[in-house]
Amino acid sequence: MSIDKATVYKIAQLARIRVTEEDVERLAPQLSNIMQFVEQLEEVNTDNVGPLANVVDITPRLRADVVSDGGIPGAVLANAPEEQEHYFVVPKVVE
Repeated sequence: MSIDKATVYKIAQLARIRVTEEDVERLAPQLSNIMQFVEQLEEVNTDNVGPLANVVDITPRLRADVVSDGGIPGAVLANAPEEQEHYFVVPKVVE
């Protein structure tokens, strides 16, 4: 797919980017190259390829999912402008 100057201007308008004539001259071939690469990627057969989180077959080490209060409520509330019964006091935002 070849990107012409009019398309570059349209893309710039949609992205709310100001471009000069010099920018358009430089961007048109670069965007065309990007689109050609995307077209190449579309030709790759990925029918038998599952989704990957990592290219190496490893299992990530995860910490135990344990609920805790952190054990330091005093330190957490120390910087609060106002605190009441171990909770932050915030201004009312809904009437």
